[in-house]
Amino acid sequence: MEQKYEFFWNNKLYKENNYLCNSKFKQFLIIKNMNIKHLAIIAAVAIVATACDNKKPEQPVEPVQQETHLSDKYAEYTLTTNINHLSDNEKQMLPLLFEASDIMDQLFWCENYGDKNELMTKIGDNADIKKLATIAYGPWDGLDGNKPFVEGIGPKPAGAQFYPADMTEEEWNAFDDPNKNSQYTMIVRDENGALKCVWYHDYFEQQIKKAASLLDDASELAGDEEFAEYLRLRAKALRTDDYFESDMQWMDVRNNNIDMVIGPIENYTDARYGIKASHEAFILIKDQEWTKQLARYAAFVPELQKQLPVPAEYKKEVPGSDVDLAAYDVVYYAGDCNANSKTIAINLPNDERVQLQRGTRKLQLKNAMQAKFDKILEPISKELMTPESMEHIKFDAFFANVMFHETAHGMGIKNTITGKGTVREALGNQYNAIEEAKADVLGLYLVTKLSEMGEYTNTTMEDNYTTFMAGIFRSVRFGAASAHGKANMLTFNYFQNEGAFTRNEEGRYAIDFDKMKVAVEKLAGDILMHQGNGDYEATKAWMADQIVIKPELQADLDRVNAAGIPTDIYFNMGPQVLLK
Repeated sequence: MEQKYEFFWNNKLYKENNYLCNSKFKQFLIIKNMNIKHLAIIAAVAIVATACDNKKPEQPVEPVQQETHLSDKYAEYTLTTNINHLSDNEKQMLPLLFEASDIMDQLFWCENYGDKNELMTKIGDNADIKKLATIAYGPWDGLDGNKPFVEGIGPKPAGAQFYPADMTEEEWNAFDDPNKNSQYTMIVRDENGALKCVWYHDYFEQQIKKAASLLDDASELAGDEEFAEYLRLRAKALRTDDYFESDMQWMDVRNNNIDMVIGPIENYTDARYGIKASHEAFILIKDQEWTKQLARYAAFVPELQKQLPVPAEYKKEVPGSDVDLAAYDVVYYAGDCNANSKTIAINLPNDERVQLQRGTRKLQLKNAMQAKFDKILEPISKELMTPESMEHIKFDAFFANVMFHETAHGMGIKNTITGKGTVREALGNQYNAIEEAKADVLGLYLVTKLSEMGEYTNTTMEDNYTTFMAGIFRSVRFGAASAHGKANMLTFNYFQNEGAFTRNEEGRYAIDFDKMKVAVEKLAGDILMHQGNGDYEATKAWMADQIVIKPELQADLDRVNAAGIPTDIYFNMGPQVLLK
């Protein structure tokens, strides 16, 4: 048997090196003459390895030849912040949070692709392709329609690894198990080839147990009792796949210096049905001064809900008023949130029950936001906006647009008015894109309303509209594989049809502010009504008609690419950066 597997077993390094997802290592464990105390680990490894076994080529493959480095579309940014104000206990807690986050990273590799080490072996010595594969968590470029960039690798399965690759629609429809629609079950085949559900906490048993234990240990060091209780309840949630109690507790985490988001959260990776949640983690350090400046906007959410530009039945729900607007420096991304385009703000929990009872917390990731503004949005603006427009491109406007984007996620309607269940359930795989479009446009609508009320004075509406337009160019480059990319294609085409902007002969854009204001209100209303109606086919057709990059826009985006402006960022981060 291979010497490296013996080494990894003897040194207890199989988890750290992702060998739990390696089919050959699984075979090694099963045939090795091991004593009884290791049998539980073997069983758990078999579950995870079965899920991560992929129909990938067995022989090493050569990377697709590229004229330029694929990874150049990402700009490196060192992710750190000042932690001198943290207590000794809080500083001791951070390594535990990093370790728990790394486990989420391993699980997302399994969910998105499979065995990381096998893929890296197939790629060979091409450092650029390996770098992109690490950023993308697999061989598919999420910023280019999930095109494979490794020869011999086929299209990405729409359902990633959440479902058997050979599962048919007929099988899925005939599969009679209420847990199949849970966010927290993997769909696998049993010994007879029939479909069955396996809860995440069973499927990833050993990793989940370790992550939960780390959170329990971290809770003993947390300086804030609300945060400590959240860590304890989140550990419980990982072990049971019941996240409601921990989500409700997280709403009370307001006085902390350190925060954490961890678990299976977003549904973007499941492009087949939009059901399954992917594992991820953020580690956050609160910016207390910026948070104080933001807190007052939360009080306006109930009144702004009443002013939404739709008939009364589409805004009858009253969002929870316990809204938390806060600013953080993010010091670690892991798993889903770290793949391809990077999250710069958080609006959670996603659970509609929590949103209606308590609201959401809207966390602005200030340092990551600044990185995208400096390295991407401002250079794009110089390339595509008119010189007169450039005076309105401002970081404070970008920050506000993102902040109110997250606020808008918690508004509108969560349950259809037609008896089709929640909006998420009714719209299925169309939900993520239209929800991101709603948050974009409704967020700009909220800024407009607050400005008219005299409550928002940090920037002018000209600043916010112009910076928003530049932001469309930034996000539309994420492409059709990204919910955010689809959302921005919809918004761009809608605004163009409404005359909200002009493009001169040099290919530079300017805003028609009066028409932009009308277009924002009109599009926000259209999206909210599609969500409230819950008509899947009508929404799908509308989105398909709008989510198109026309040749003129593509030519402008090609100019941006030719100028060497990165599409997104990746991070130099971790305990070696923050705790040095």
